[in-house]
Amino acid sequence: MATAPDLTEADIVVLKNLFHDIDNGTAGVAADDRKDQTFEKGQHDEEAIERIKAWNDPNSPDFRATVFVTWDDKDIHPILNEWLVRPYAKIATGIVRHPTDVVFFTHILLYLFVNLPSAIWLFYNFTYIHGVLHVAFTFWCTGSFTLMMHNHIHNNGVLAKDWAWLDLTFPYILEPLMGHTWDSYYYHHVKHHHVEGNGPEDLSSTIRYQRDDLLNFLHYFARFFFLIWLDLPLYFLRKSKPRMAAKAFFSEAASLAFMYYMMFHVNTRAAVFTLIIPFVLLRLGLMVGNWGQHALVDDIEPDSDFRSSITLIDVPSNRFCFNDGYHTAHHLNPRRHWRDQPLHFLQSKDAYREGRALVFHNIDYLMMTIKLLQKDYMHLAKCLVPIGDQIGMTQQEIADMLKTKTRRFTEEEIQAKFKQGPKSTANKPRRSSLKVAFSKAASRLPDALAPITLSPPRVEAELIRKDQ
Repeated sequence: MATAPDLTEADIVVLKNLFHDIDNGTAGVAADDRKDQTFEKGQHDEEAIERIKAWNDPNSPDFRATVFVTWDDKDIHPILNEWLVRPYAKIATGIVRHPTDVVFFTHILLYLFVNLPSAIWLFYNFTYIHGVLHVAFTFWCTGSFTLMMHNHIHNNGVLAKDWAWLDLTFPYILEPLMGHTWDSYYYHHVKHHHVEGNGPEDLSSTIRYQRDDLLNFLHYFARFFFLIWLDLPLYFLRKSKPRMAAKAFFSEAASLAFMYYMMFHVNTRAAVFTLIIPFVLLRLGLMVGNWGQHALVDDIEPDSDFRSSITLIDVPSNRFCFNDGYHTAHHLNPRRHWRDQPLHFLQSKDAYREGRALVFHNIDYLMMTIKLLQKDYMHLAKCLVPIGDQIGMTQQEIADMLKTKTRRFTEEEIQAKFKQGPKSTANKPRRSSLKVAFSKAASRLPDALAPITLSPPRVEAELIRKDQ
């Protein structure tokens, strides 16, 4: 298997590690077949883990802050690095919350000093050439901005305490220009999606759809696009959270009212190119992305985080969108730092094997959705990086296996397979077979699985709890 040339250095380490497992056939041994063996990481595991740890550790001489998404430190001319980039990074390190996250400050500056002035000028002096260029640049930046905000909403900000004023204000300035409505991402994603986890009460759940069918996807997108302003407040009301329902409704209503005012009372053409088009494109992108993240759902254990989400090792998701490809890891612990996702994956490989997780490379969520809607399972099979008992399967067997994971669940199946409702139910017991396997893996890797065991009770970390 070949790796894409622009993968992050951490992704290259992870892929090489997985390819080593495949070549040696060591990953296909299930934990139950190793009862009398002492689990030992291979040297290649230890070296990979220590290498990524050093890159993330500010006290290590090998530490590397992320300054840009497009270029790594090695790609920048030494003179520019010495006299411009490193002095800037040194200053910015004191502004961001984590020394690794200089890139967030870089992007905040980019949007405030490029997107914002461009939008203002369009309202002052609109031209179609400028409008098209503005939309193109905004569209190019939308993924990075959205995943920066993804980190922001999960961790209550990305900047240091002394810069809280900027951390609080920049989302309200930039969100409308990048297609977002004020605070809606937080209410929908953090307070709703991560509570329900693609379960029956998740408004963006994929389980009631045939996930390789275009009409089903269009219905999925249309419901979100036209009704989320109402669906989300009603969801919070059903959960006896009237204050959150009110906040979700008024944040969405205020954003739509702002767009209406700017379009019909200020400058229609400028509003279309700076607010309306980014809004439509982002909402389409969010649903395409979520479909790709949660289209492959196991028909036996659909409530497993390992079996209802996927891991992508690719350039768009991980280089430009801050390791968004590690989606299973994110559901296991939504507050884990984005630079720690590859490290967590390597440390927890045994848990991923036992959970029969799906790992792909050289494909992003957009192409994942497109290939699913084309029913091109052979392409997806070629992109799968087999782990655990997937090793040794033919591509046709993999394609057939993937096809079983896109079938629509009936209401009867949902009632049976989600016996205790959504994942928000605290201390939800899991099926004993996977629980035992995960417990055995955890006993062999107590340090490696620490990031999982610190995650909220609704996620797969519950597997290591003993039955009460």
